[in-house]
Amino acid sequence: MPVHENEICPRCQQPFECKVGDVSNCQCNGLYLNEEERAHIAARYSDCLCIHCLRDLKNKYTMFKEKFFPDPL
Repeated sequence: MPVHENEICPRCQQPFECKVGDVSNCQCNGLYLNEEERAHIAARYSDCLCIHCLRDLKNKYTMFKEKFFPDPL
């Protein structure tokens, strides 16, 4: 298995390095996505995304939930 792969992000079309063989050193390591966020992203993309797009999608999903499904008081 390769230590890294040069990828093109399917969302923004920018190149990034995916360390599929060394996940602990991958650019996405440290970004926590809960089950809902992972499912939301997985429903739209079948391949790895760059860290910038992962963060953006996480933030947009959070804003969407807060706007349309606010926590009851």
